[in-house]
Amino acid sequence: MRVGIVGGGQLGRMLGLAGIPLGCSFTFLDPSEDAGAGSVGSLLVGAYDDDARLAELSQRSDVVTYEFENVPSAAAARVDTSVPVLPPPRALELTQDRASEKELLQTCGISVASYRLASGEGPLKTAVEEVGFPCIVKTRREGYDGKGQVVLRSATDLDGMDLEMRGRDLLVEEMVDLRRELSIIGVRGKDGEVVIYPLVENLHHEGILRVSRAPAPDVETLEQPAERAVRALMDELGYVGVLTVELFETSEGDLLGNEMAPRVHNSGHWTIEGAETSQFENHIRAVTGLPLGSTEPRGFSAMVNLIGELPDPSQVLTVPGAHLHLYGKQPRPGRKVGHITLRHDSRGEVVEGLSRLEGLRGVYLGSSGTTSL
Repeated sequence: MRVGIVGGGQLGRMLGLAGIPLGCSFTFLDPSEDAGAGSVGSLLVGAYDDDARLAELSQRSDVVTYEFENVPSAAAARVDTSVPVLPPPRALELTQDRASEKELLQTCGISVASYRLASGEGPLKTAVEEVGFPCIVKTRREGYDGKGQVVLRSATDLDGMDLEMRGRDLLVEEMVDLRRELSIIGVRGKDGEVVIYPLVENLHHEGILRVSRAPAPDVETLEQPAERAVRALMDELGYVGVLTVELFETSEGDLLGNEMAPRVHNSGHWTIEGAETSQFENHIRAVTGLPLGSTEPRGFSAMVNLIGELPDPSQVLTVPGAHLHLYGKQPRPGRKVGHITLRHDSRGEVVEGLSRLEGLRGVYLGSSGTTSL
């Protein structure tokens, strides 16, 4: 099966690595000549909405998918007229706008934090007044890894907001009193078969995911509602592939929908070593029409993102249960350059492994290295 992927970053690369053993070949479209996914397939260099390149990608592919949600939905829809694009372009379109995303979540019976929409100076002030302080102002489009967001704790913060951001279409959201952030990843096949990975607990720092712990502890009352949420979304969208739903657990134990990602997700990287079938393999299985694989965890895992700096590989690999994944990227502040997966048969062994990773270049654990998993 020939698989086309729009985007040639680390997610595309890991999709290729998972699909090659299944007999798939890959063609990637990316603006960068040195895109990392080029090492596992053919690379077309061009913009994501380059008609000529998209036509070439279509000709080389039996199915096309994408590795991130900022691919122009109109471009995906054009490709879909000649070769199937999965997940469907409608999912891409809805998740590119935080307003339509919130509406979709609510349509599927998923509660969200209180929010208002704003465009322009006057409406922004009104929206902030209605939501109240503290709140988070988010751009409706193109925000990721903490970009396009600002926390407002007082009117002074509102007065000091970046002028460029003020001029964009915005969403003003209540700042929820959180216990923690969670995510759940589901996979839906062409025949409607659904498999779901266990809930994962996520630690963010400076807007960037730093650590995921799987399965998340103490989620007995949350697992079923989270699974219902991701199933409802996939059914509503006629979805095929991996879908990720980011969730908030409030201090009162309620579950709120935050955002969706119509693709393989950073919080699912642990599945490469930590699950019977990785999210990457299951995505390829889904879009190519193969039976889906088991999502059962292999014991307990933690995934640690490497941000901005590369550690000494020998220091990582001396830690029992550690698996190092480097993306072939040049380090720079705030950039994801790789990740480490820890896998063990007990939570305690994962905690011990995290404590040994603490202090390595690129690693930020917060309390994850000392908190019982």
